[in-house]
Order: sequence, then structure tokens, then C-alpha cells
Amino acid sequence: MEKIFNLTATEIGTAIAEEKVCPIELTQGYIEKIKSHPDSGSIFTSVMEESALSQAKAARKRIQNGIRLSALDGVPISWKDLFDTLGLATESGSALLQGRIPNQNALVIENASASGIISLAKTHMTELAFSGLGVNPKTKTPPNSVNKRLAPGGSSSGAAVSVAGNLVSGSIGSDTGGSVRVPAAWNNLVGLKTTYNLVSLDGVVPLCPKFDTVGPIVKSVEDANNLLSVLLKKKSTALSDIKLENKCMAVIETTLLEKVDDGIKLCFEQTIEKLIKSGIKIVRIKSNIISDAMELSSTIFSPEAYGTWKDVIEKNPEKMHVPVLERFRSGADIDAPTYVRAWQNLEILRKKYIKLIEQFHVTLAPTTPIFPPETSKLLASNEYFSERNLLTLRNTRLANLMGLPALTIPTNTDFCGFMIMGKPFEETALLEVGKAIEGVLKLNLQ
Repeated sequence: MEKIFNLTATEIGTAIAEEKVCPIELTQGYIEKIKSHPDSGSIFTSVMEESALSQAKAARKRIQNGIRLSALDGVPISWKDLFDTLGLATESGSALLQGRIPNQNALVIENASASGIISLAKTHMTELAFSGLGVNPKTKTPPNSVNKRLAPGGSSSGAAVSVAGNLVSGSIGSDTGGSVRVPAAWNNLVGLKTTYNLVSLDGVVPLCPKFDTVGPIVKSVEDANNLLSVLLKKKSTALSDIKLENKCMAVIETTLLEKVDDGIKLCFEQTIEKLIKSGIKIVRIKSNIISDAMELSSTIFSPEAYGTWKDVIEKNPEKMHVPVLERFRSGADIDAPTYVRAWQNLEILRKKYIKLIEQFHVTLAPTTPIFPPETSKLLASNEYFSERNLLTLRNTRLANLMGLPALTIPTNTDFCGFMIMGKPFEETALLEVGKAIEGVLKLNLQ
């Protein structure tokens, strides 16, 4: 059974379809693995043992009747604890929401169930999803799967750690400024940030409603494609195998290659060289459009987050970790005219950016500019926590600002995610390029 846990979600789904793996035995195996894991309490907020086994029995019955609802029918996954779950506490990593129990499921959970997915557990996250570090002293901090002393990345921290630890086959997180891609990168996984408004936010605890997106954290690009189909309640469609020769891609140098840790920059440039050798044309671009958009971040994200949560926060501010509280409260310093102008300017910059990149198949950058910091150091200094948090999310934030889909895939160096950004609502094209690049990187490891 242990070998099964090492497989991708898609490979597990195939094994179930071929009746080489029983969904019930698989789910029981995951449950036993979670129960015996020393850090399971810091990774999961709850394990839905009874309902998961019931779903597994239904999946086995479908197999016996020759029915498959999707490529991932019978595959167990976890959910970040901001997806409403009927009758089960959904607290979005915050003591402010302790005891919050929804009376219905988020639409994406319903869609997943309709595709035969087994919802096995819910995972810890950072407070109200407003930190990219994954460190949460108010609830739990999942240990980084590579090095327990380091931050796991957030805000979908437990989501990534649960997959990297082979405790589930995949997980669903949210990404407002990098919350899927950062933990995926820092746990050597694949993470997909979807285009804003592609996947339903119905029943998802909000952070910044104009930026929030839903996406998978998984072991392969193929998994990301199949889980996206599940979230959209669409029939799973295999990605086409495309050739990378003569594809033209852009490396974004403005801002995204500044203040990058040496090891991350070295890995990124080595990856670019591998792509060039595979026949890809790489163009390096610099533009004020990018820096101008990035400068708008503080006048857009925090005001929207604080506007969403002010009333709840100010009733019990002592229940929040100070640097997270301060980041929310910084939104109060932005007046309405400044916020409105910032959005108007961002809309203009988005149009200019699409023109800037229209000749390129995708654009490329390191997923994060820094390696994961030590958790103890982050907790020892609020100033250090805030500084590292903003830098952690810097590169990923561009895709959110520009309304783009973005994919991070692991490289041959721990924590060094390789980010590939596509064009709005062109997830399939992005994933096909991502799968091809994934293949190049794996070939270089052999």
C-alpha cells in the first residue's frame, strides 16, 4: 500500500479504474497513515473518517458496475479549512471564527463529490488566509515537509504538507496573492492558481473577494488538470502533448528577479538554460507596467481585506497574531478615493500587460524570491515576520494583480518553484506548456 501513496492522484485514479486498487482499502490506508503521523494534529483540522469511507464504498460500487464519474473517481483529497463543509467546523485558520459550522457545502465540494472525489480531511492554514508564510501561532503551524524547522508556506499550508507527506493524493487551496503557489513551491509540489472568476467562490470564506481564487496543490501537472476539471464539474480531458521547440516565452526581469536568494536565482537560470536547450526561445522583458502594478498592491489588497473583516476583527483583535492583525489594519489607512483610483489604474495596467505579453506563449519567473525562513525566527520578531511575508508573496502577487492563471512546478532544488504564467481563462494552454516543461525537467534528472 505504501507504494500507492507515492503515486500521483491521476495514477491512483487509473489504478482504481483498472481495479488494482480498492477505494475502501485506499481510504482506510490514508486514515491509518494520518492517525499514525506524528504531526497530523498540526496538518489537519479534522478527518472526515465516516463520510470518507461511505464515499469510498460508493466508489467501489461504481467500479463494480463499470461506472466512472471522472478520472479521479475514488481518490481521496483534503480541503483547506476555508471551504464550507456541512456540519463541520470551518474556521479559516482564525480564532475569530472558532465554532463556525456551515449548514451546507461549498459548491466546489459539491462538484468534487459529483465527480466521485473522496473528501478525506480539512487542513490548517494561516489566519483568514492573509499570510504567505504558513506560520500560525493562534491555531497550528504545519511543519515544512522537507525541513520541519522551516515555514511551510501559506496560506494553504496544511494543504501542501498533507500532499507532500503522502497523507492525501491532492488538496484544494485558495490563492489571493500566492497562497496556493508558495506552499506548493516550498514543499516541492505543483500548484495552480486559476483565473479569477473561473472557479466558484460560493461557500468559500473570503479574504479579498476581487482577488480570491481556488486551485489544486498536487504532485503533477496532469493532476492539476484533472482536479481543475473536478472543481468545474467538467469531464476530465487529457492534456495534449505539445512540442516546446520554437515556443517563445518571456522571463520577467522587472521586480521579479530583484532581491532573489542566490540559490533560487541559480536554480532559475539553470532551468532557463535547460529550456533553451530544448528549443524554446527565451526573451527577457522589462517594463514599467509591472513595477507600476506592483506598487498598487498596498492600496488594494489590505483595504479590501480589512473592509471584509473589520467588524469581526475589531470585536476581538487580541485573538490575532500581531503582524497579521497589523497587515489587516493597514487597510484602514487607505481612503476610498485612493482605493478607487488604484483599481482604475490597475484595470488600465492589466490591458497594457496583456498587450505586452501577447506574443509570448507564457511568462516565467521564480515562484518565490526567497527560501522558507525558520519558523522560530518568524515567531521571535513581528518585524521580521512582516518583512519576510511581503517578500515571500512578491512574485506570485503579479498574477493576481493581472488576473492571470499561474502554475508552479518543482525543480531539482528544494523550495525552488518555477512559475509559469498564462493568459486569462487559458488554463488548458498553460497546463499543456507546464506539462511539457515538467517533462524537460524530469528528463534532466534522469
